Amino acid sequence: MTSTLLALAILSLLIYPVIRRFGRRSFFVIALAPLAATVAFATQSGRVLGGHVETESVAWVPQVDLSLTFRLDVISLAFALLVTGAGALVLLYCARYFDRNESGLARFGAVFLGFLVSMLGLVLADDVYLLFIFWESTTIFSFLLIGHSSKLRTSRAAALQALIVTTLGGLAMLVGLVILSAGAGSSLLSDIVAQPPQGPAAVAAVYLVLVGALSKSAIFPFHFWLPGAMAAPTPVSAYLHAAAMVKAGIYLIARITPAFADVPGYRETLVILGGITMLNGGIRALRQYDIKLIVAHGTVSQLGFLVMVFGIGDPRASFAGFALLFAHAVAKAPLFLTVGIIDHRTGTRDLRKLSGLGRQAPLLAAIAVLASLSMAGVPPFIGFVSKEAGLAEMLEIGHELPIAYVALVIAILGSILTVAYMGRFLWGAFAAKPGVKSCAVKHEMGSSILVAPIVFVLFALGGGLFANALDPWFQAMVDSAPGAEPEYLALWHGFTAALLISVIVLGAGVGLAKVFSRTEPLLPPPSERFSASHAYWVVTYWVDSFAVRLTAMTQRGSLPFYLSVILIVLVGVVGGTLFGTGTWPTALEWMSSPAQVPIAIIMIAAAIFALRARTRFQSLVLVGVTGYGMAAIFALHGAPDLAVTQALVETVTLIAFVLVIRRLPQHIGGSRPTARVRLTRALIGAGVGLLMGVVALIALGARVADPISLLLPDLAYGGGHGSNVVNVTLVDIRGWDTMGELSVILAAATGVASLIFLKSRVDMSPKLSRRDARTQAREHLARIADPNDQTRREAWVLAGRMLDPAHRSIFLEVVVRLIFHALIILSIYLLLTGHNTPGGGFAGGLVAGLALVARYLAGGRHELRATVPLDAGKILGTGLTLAVSMAIIPLFFGQSALASAWVDIDLGFLGDLPLVTSTVFDIGVYLVVFGLILDVLRSLGAEIDEHEMDDSKGLVIGEVQK
Repeated sequence: MTSTLLALAILSLLIYPVIRRFGRRSFFVIALAPLAATVAFATQSGRVLGGHVETESVAWVPQVDLSLTFRLDVISLAFALLVTGAGALVLLYCARYFDRNESGLARFGAVFLGFLVSMLGLVLADDVYLLFIFWESTTIFSFLLIGHSSKLRTSRAAALQALIVTTLGGLAMLVGLVILSAGAGSSLLSDIVAQPPQGPAAVAAVYLVLVGALSKSAIFPFHFWLPGAMAAPTPVSAYLHAAAMVKAGIYLIARITPAFADVPGYRETLVILGGITMLNGGIRALRQYDIKLIVAHGTVSQLGFLVMVFGIGDPRASFAGFALLFAHAVAKAPLFLTVGIIDHRTGTRDLRKLSGLGRQAPLLAAIAVLASLSMAGVPPFIGFVSKEAGLAEMLEIGHELPIAYVALVIAILGSILTVAYMGRFLWGAFAAKPGVKSCAVKHEMGSSILVAPIVFVLFALGGGLFANALDPWFQAMVDSAPGAEPEYLALWHGFTAALLISVIVLGAGVGLAKVFSRTEPLLPPPSERFSASHAYWVVTYWVDSFAVRLTAMTQRGSLPFYLSVILIVLVGVVGGTLFGTGTWPTALEWMSSPAQVPIAIIMIAAAIFALRARTRFQSLVLVGVTGYGMAAIFALHGAPDLAVTQALVETVTLIAFVLVIRRLPQHIGGSRPTARVRLTRALIGAGVGLLMGVVALIALGARVADPISLLLPDLAYGGGHGSNVVNVTLVDIRGWDTMGELSVILAAATGVASLIFLKSRVDMSPKLSRRDARTQAREHLARIADPNDQTRREAWVLAGRMLDPAHRSIFLEVVVRLIFHALIILSIYLLLTGHNTPGGGFAGGLVAGLALVARYLAGGRHELRATVPLDAGKILGTGLTLAVSMAIIPLFFGQSALASAWVDIDLGFLGDLPLVTSTVFDIGVYLVVFGLILDVLRSLGAEIDEHEMDDSKGLVIGEVQK
């Protein structure tokens, strides 16, 4: 199981370039992957049907008993076969469905396979938290698939609607799963079902889980998102909304029903909501003119039927429910695929414009007819066998559970509607209509596209003819009590009450289909004012309106206002808490070293003079003094790593600010604030300063036990094989924190770049070679009138001669040429030795970034481009990938995430060379920091230079025109 999931997941990451290179033909090969998975699972059927349950578990977070646990029993095996088998057929269909020049096809293929992996993981997962991860993964992937045509507003709106509804339901389900897991003392779903927790908390948890399941399977009142999702391409509709995603909620209900069917109101809730969904979906299907929406509302109706059957809470009903579920999948999927072919062939799905298609495409019509007959419950298809089993079991259960009779009545009415709307679908799609022009063939797709729907239909037909062979499967899916076993699944049970009901349903449905087989409306359009869909749009409208009003109130475009609000809240909340608790230290230690006094005086003086500064550069330097003062304090207290990092960060920050203020006026302008404003600012500043001082004093005096940091040296050396506690903590002990910080750095760099770059994040200037540099230098010198000009002197950096002579410094060029390579070597030294001595990837990346800064200051943007021709985004991505890989790889060796391994290499008289896997993580940190500085230099530096040059050219052209 784990290997199959992993192989498919890796394939989903690798197929993107394959599809981009070979186009839609790649789907023929990609379909082999889920087909191979289907075969692999099929080989397990003998053992699983014999009662063997296979489990696989990989430790995830052993401290809290969390593991990646998978379980293969009869139910999960059947669903796995459905997910992989249907996925293979739909991928085969995609090879002919999409046009050769379809945009986003590579993304679609990768996302589709990713969804298949998520759905397969969902039905195999036994740990409820793992199940939830796969559950939400299917939500994300379905959002991307529904919104495949991103240029269409309807696709984006439908994708967002499905995302919001199913995500909110999933979050409610997570709360329920947490409560059930805590009550059962285990996070395994099998354990929760075997020993269900009791009490009011468990009851509430069950209903929270049902919210997630019902929203996923589009059950009232969450039913409205699925018809809207028909904006997705047809393969998405056939797979997600017929065979896979919407079955996830049914799957979860089927899993928990044996344990919680006796929860007060459980049966009534599912039967009533399922019944409403079945009838509402059937009625709405009869009102549609879009044949895809007929099938979509029919899907909603059948999902309601399934929830209602499973909601009865009896093993006999669940037996019929499983049969109905698979019958629906193999019949509804080919109907969606047929609709896609009709849409491509004729250019429309409006039954008022479709006419004579049955004669033009008899094989396509035959496929649709056979699938529709199975959906309508006509023998000898599996739809008839499963529906008759459902009716028979409800009749039998009704003697014990009256709610089954309610479900039976609704099922009869809903089945009549099913026959009617399937008849309307066939008439609308294929019949020759008087007064309607025959359809013209706009796009011929070839006969090979019919392979997938034919296979589905053959399963629907074979499932009915060989129902006896399927009976052991469905019998094994339920645990029935002695004397209450389900009736065996077969095509013929003789003349029974269920058969009589089926005949009545077919007769009434055919009659109703004739009534509704017309192009003019028979029923008035339904009022949407009180519908769930209208409620959704009303709620989203009010949320948007509230967000706009709140934003207008709080986001006023005034930085002083934002800071004032933040600082006032800080003083009020933290200060109120301090004075409210009344916890004060008994003794205060004002300083630990006399050297702190002059450093503090310098920092305080710099802060005061920063308030009096009249130029931006002056205030920037004065503020930087406080940062360097902190570095000095760190050094005094035996923290060289922190001191080096603080000094480097302060330097890089100063440089970034200098690059920004170049575009701002030199002097701090604006009118002088009033006395009231100055007083307010002084009070806020004094309040924050006093508060932070008090907090520091209380924090220092509040410790009553030995700090945990005393254990870190032993932990660093024993678990991370390093003597530098700070670095080992960053890359090993608290590696998750560092990974999160790397993600924040990457997001920040992307945000800065998106604000600055006008066209592309990549530096589009041509790569500068030494030959090009000499050529451009000669051209530059040729334009100089005075042949004795000093700019003829030799350049010490590659792009030196390309600078304006007024901005060029030979002294700076010489210094940069002397120190650049030394700084790079120093950065690599800090990176490789940081595990045992002061340094590390963060400090090393900062030093390498400062070397880049030096090159940029000496030679400008052309020098920066020549120094690092790579895209900063790729460097950032590579660094984060290395860090994430070092977190994941230990899992494959039975270790916890981010676990370190090492080997000491004996170098003789040179000593031992320790090689630690966390060094690779540190290299990722190095690359992320280096990429960030490169990105900042290219955006705040080189790109702003480009803007200034364009502005200067514009001014010159304007003067010439004048």
